[in-house]
Amino acid sequence: MNQNCVIIGIAGGSGSGKTTVARKILENFEIQDAVLIEQDAYYKNIHFETAEDKAKFNFDHPDSIEFSLLRKHLLDLTKGKSIEKPIYDFANYMRKTEKISVKTSKIIVVEGILILAVPEIRELLDIKIFVDTDPDEMILRRIGRDIKERGRTFESVRDQYLKTVKPMFLEFAEPSKRYADVIIPRGGMNSIAIQMVQAQMKGLLEN
Repeated sequence: MNQNCVIIGIAGGSGSGKTTVARKILENFEIQDAVLIEQDAYYKNIHFETAEDKAKFNFDHPDSIEFSLLRKHLLDLTKGKSIEKPIYDFANYMRKTEKISVKTSKIIVVEGILILAVPEIRELLDIKIFVDTDPDEMILRRIGRDIKERGRTFESVRDQYLKTVKPMFLEFAEPSKRYADVIIPRGGMNSIAIQMVQAQMKGLLEN
């Protein structure tokens, strides 16, 4: 366990319910005692010359994320320092000029597809969780989210899923399940698993 806090990593495929699990885990803790850090906030700025360039880019490869900055921010939080978390604009593929100030907390939850697949992030985690959800359910959730929240078309979501999302999940995310301390089937609907994780977190904080 880190000296001043507990860091929980939550991984799983796109649309698996990682964010829902993270938020439900944090429900029983005071706001000042817990903070959520999303891997997606650390996407690198991407400059596209053409729509064809945009269609070819692999957003699901580890190289698309600035993990060095994410690691630095997690270490800063463990040392009692505040951070300036990026805000990523998925419609424009760029970080916004605004940032979110995040104060250190007793509980730090970091969630994202590749959290367990990247050694420099994985080694910082006190509890490692993998959310294991049926692939059909994941793609349906992703379609709904990307069209509603990220301004994508059905065709673009479908093509991206087939070209990069599914292959990268099978190459990086799914194999990282072997590093998990806890595997949660059915995502946010698995209340028993979430309660078990909450109890473990409370136990770590009390020690």
